[in-house]
Amino acid sequence: MHIANSNYSIAEIVSMVERRELIINTSYQRGSGIWPEGPSSYFIDTILEGFPFPKIYLYEFMDRSIRTVKKEIVDGQQRIGTIRRFLKNEFAIRGDSRFGGKRFSDLDEETQEAFLSYTISADVIRNARPGEILQMFRRMNAYTLPLNASEKRHSSFQGVFKWTVNDVTDNLDEFFQEYGVFTARQIVRMADAELIADCILALEAGIISTSDTDLFRLYERYDENFPHADEYRQKIGSSIDYIISSLSVLRGSYLMKPYALHSLIVALIHCRFGIEEVHRITRADPLGRFPDNIQEVATNLLGLAHAHEAKETTGPYAKYVWGASAGTNRIGRRLARVAAILRALGLQVPAEVDANLS
Repeated sequence: MHIANSNYSIAEIVSMVERRELIINTSYQRGSGIWPEGPSSYFIDTILEGFPFPKIYLYEFMDRSIRTVKKEIVDGQQRIGTIRRFLKNEFAIRGDSRFGGKRFSDLDEETQEAFLSYTISADVIRNARPGEILQMFRRMNAYTLPLNASEKRHSSFQGVFKWTVNDVTDNLDEFFQEYGVFTARQIVRMADAELIADCILALEAGIISTSDTDLFRLYERYDENFPHADEYRQKIGSSIDYIISSLSVLRGSYLMKPYALHSLIVALIHCRFGIEEVHRITRADPLGRFPDNIQEVATNLLGLAHAHEAKETTGPYAKYVWGASAGTNRIGRRLARVAAILRALGLQVPAEVDANLS
């Protein structure tokens, strides 16, 4: 078996398929059917924005019946199929992309040409038996890390909720890295997606304990229809914008720990927009806006972050530090953090709320 790397433009790949020089062999297909609209749109937008996608694999063989060399798509059938469907104007790009709402025919001529000339990297397998190809993929997959819970959710669902989370994280990943929330490796392993899904759950259910099962059910519930997608995207995005514009002193602080940032986002959203279930448990009335006494709020929040870093179990921030300790996704710990942050933002949280902490 010999493997050689080659590069083909989209125009070349499509032309080869149409001339039947490149064949789709369904015996190699991993999965069934075509991609739904969400992943199809995201994939095409990836190409239009000039980002790379993983290489495809082709098997080259001699068709002795006509004495012609042909190729089979071993891995990459759904990607090639999606490209062909887009070129036939079978779907439009979804989401907030600058290409949103457009089919291929709606693109200007320069963009169409760039799409058709986009380079696809392919490994071409030659001099191999079908059994060797299957063994090759089995060996490749043997070194793949087991999927974590967030990766499993994203591989299990292809509906609108997953792609909403994807859109949000795409816009926030630069912030996550710059502010020290996640490393690049954590983002690759979808820790950012888990945080955003958990924030959406808080928008719906308030301050609750969450588990992998809860987040799985959220993906499941909104797989086909997610009516609050734009509303939640805007609320989460505006809270992050406020952090960047007004609370940049928190960059790299302990308030940028993922579980602490979750509480900060929930508190900021409640402060401006109100979250019914957060109001019920904290009894803090929303301001209807983000705080404008920025210096005071920044000082208050830095006090929480520094107490957390120093593990101050006594003093004015003791409840918050307790809430930032073990079991950070449990309701009592979350309530302690959100209550302290709401107070730091200037909201009135009755002292008796702290009696519910356990």
